[in-house]
Amino acid sequence: MSAGEKARAKAEQAKGKLKRATGRAAVDDSTAAKGQTEKSKGNARHAKEKIKDMFKR
Repeated sequence: MSAGEKARAKAEQAKGKLKRATGRAAVDDSTAAKGQTEKSKGNARHAKEKIKDMFKR
């Protein structure tokens, strides 16, 4: 996995987690949902990079 893509995935996961927590604390379902979506995108990006690494071997 390239370092840049890995960092991008982790940053996306952290940003989504923070946004979701903020939305839940403020009882704002829309922000919480957007945060969960962002976190899921980071998880998917991370999984994609892991799969790419498996095929490189």
